[in-house]
Order: sequence, then C-alpha cells, then structure tokens
Amino acid sequence: MRGANGESAHSVLSQIEDVKKYQFDQHCRRVAIARAATLGLDAFLSINFMPNAVYRPEVCIRSTLDAAQEHCFPIERIIFETVEGEHLTDRNHLVEIFRAYKKFGFLTAIDDFGAGYSGLALLVDFQPDIIKLDMGLLRGIDTDSVRQRIVRGVLSICHDLGIRVVAEGIETREERDFFVAHGVNLMQGYFFARPGFKSIPEISSAAYLP
Repeated sequence: MRGANGESAHSVLSQIEDVKKYQFDQHCRRVAIARAATLGLDAFLSINFMPNAVYRPEVCIRSTLDAAQEHCFPIERIIFETVEGEHLTDRNHLVEIFRAYKKFGFLTAIDDFGAGYSGLALLVDFQPDIIKLDMGLLRGIDTDSVRQRIVRGVLSICHDLGIRVVAEGIETREERDFFVAHGVNLMQGYFFARPGFKSIPEISSAAYLP
C-alpha cells in the first residue's frame, strides 16, 4: 500500500481513524487480491494486516476467501504477514489470528523480524511459515562479523523450527552472496527490482547467479 504520490504505508495509515481501520484493512485485502489476479500473478501474494484492527479472525477471513474465490486466486498462494515492531495490545490475540489463518490454508509470516522486541517471544507461542529478516540486520552483513553471528543464530533457530527465511532489503551483490552461501534462497530488495505500482516489476539481470 502506498499513497497516490508514492507516500509510505505508515503515512497513509496515520490518516486512518482507529474506528475505520478494520474497514480499511478489509478493503486493502480485496484490492490486493483483485489486482494480483488482474496482473496474472503466478507467485505468492503477501498481504500485511493490522492485528489491532482484527476483532474476529473468522469474519475477516470470510471476506478474504470470498475475494479469492471471486477472482480465482489460490488461497495457498496468499501470505498474511504482520510487522514484528508493530505495537500490539494483545500478543495472544495475534497468535489467535495467525492460527485461524493457518487453519484456513493461508501461509503466515512475520515481517521485519529483528526490528522489534517481541520476535523471539512470539516464536515461542507460534511458528509462522516464514520470517522476513529486517534490513537493519542485513545492511553490510558481508563485512560485519556481529551481524553475521546474529543472523546465523536466527537462521539456525528457523531451520530447527521448520520456518523459511526471507532476506529483506538486499541492495548489493555481496549481501546476496552471503545469504546464498548460508542456504537462503528467498530474498527481496532493490538489488533485484524496484517496487512496481499496478505492475509486476522486471527482475534485474544482475540479480541472477553466474
């Protein structure tokens, strides 16, 4: 989600009144699914959700299922993710939401893992299908031994728990090569492509391994 002039998701959400966030969240889901279907997306669709705006997971899921059915988009290719650093009024509520989504066949993910303070504690209560490492952990990792040790530890935990890892914010070949060397084959960042608006961006030729 971005503003009409490219404004960040945060700047848009800050203008939404709390009482209207549920309706806004639902609208964004339907639009995302419809747009992905229109573009012929044959990959996974990641949808960020706001836990504090979800009151009854089963009700939220129903509208998402209806949108997926209407636009013939496979639910097994939809990933629901939330940002680790988001202020949560009730972590148990987030776990309940994740479990409900997983029960209905959606994939689950924690975005920006490592940016907040609840990541490891959340993994104790719920193990998502995917975690996306925050770019703050990745920047210059090829030359930073401290970041390397921390990321290796997270990768080891995720491997033991059966969680797939996505490296976010990859901007250099060296950062990419570090993760390739450590068995991570899911990545995103400007090194591969810039975000597209109402389009699927082309992958840079430099992104591919020789």
